[in-house]
Amino acid sequence: MAPEVVCIASWNVDLIAQIPSPLLRGQTQLASQLQRLPGGKGSNAAVAAARQGARVGLVARIGGDDFGQMGLDLWAREGIDSRHVQRAQGQVNGTALILGYPDGDNSIAIYPGAGSGLDALQVEQARDTIAGARWVMASCEVPLAATQAAFALARAHGVRTLLNPAPAMALPEALWPLIDVLTPNEGELHHLAGVQGADRAAGALLARGVGAVVVTLGARGCRLYRGGHEPLAVAGHAVPVVDTIGAGDTFTGALVAALTRQEDWPQALASANAAAALSTQGRGAVAAMPSLAQVQHWLAQG
Repeated sequence: MAPEVVCIASWNVDLIAQIPSPLLRGQTQLASQLQRLPGGKGSNAAVAAARQGARVGLVARIGGDDFGQMGLDLWAREGIDSRHVQRAQGQVNGTALILGYPDGDNSIAIYPGAGSGLDALQVEQARDTIAGARWVMASCEVPLAATQAAFALARAHGVRTLLNPAPAMALPEALWPLIDVLTPNEGELHHLAGVQGADRAAGALLARGVGAVVVTLGARGCRLYRGGHEPLAVAGHAVPVVDTIGAGDTFTGALVAALTRQEDWPQALASANAAAALSTQGRGAVAAMPSLAQVQHWLAQG
């Protein structure tokens, strides 16, 4: 069956080293563990959405090395449509270098590799798949020209769009009105708006044409802003945190899946909060992402 959700996706391999504390300039520490795990905000969100029951397809560009093959194998296992994934032979795959700390926090350096070549032409080749979807989602880990082309196609065909604006960067003015849902964290919200205070910042983004702003607040949950509505706060969950890698991506994918199921905003945000909280109780991005059944069971108990 055709994808309900199309992700304009980054794909990275995460190289994760666990160290005692954040590095100082010039400092060397011994790592207690090293892992090679699937990552990339786009791929992570796509996997999260698939595990929450959505039919998902990707538009992505990956390297010709074994790191690229790792992505193809993952998407096949997760039932994700990869017909619009382009393999760039001879190019290095995207890679994220992650330093993990004992409190579950982390620092990340990302090299986009082959993913930096994803462009509007490749998006155009996926026109029919995008036109037949219900949602198109992206993050700022892929070239903005590709995202803008995909969102313009989506808008032309009545398909809704979601952008996770991470890493935070200046967005083209023409992109703002093409975004139905924007999901920044607090830091990204203020960076994008250029003003302080969540209410003022969200209002500034709505004034640029964004349909809805969902500000993620970690364990404090999230807050929804829409024009003509009072802000809606949805409580989060205090859970023992193993690591936070991929929690935001899990939230994004789970939110899109819930909206695809036509859940109302309070229910969809509660589902996304629960999925993100559950994901912090295991190591790595993909390995800890819950299924829809796990989220529903956890919410039923709470």
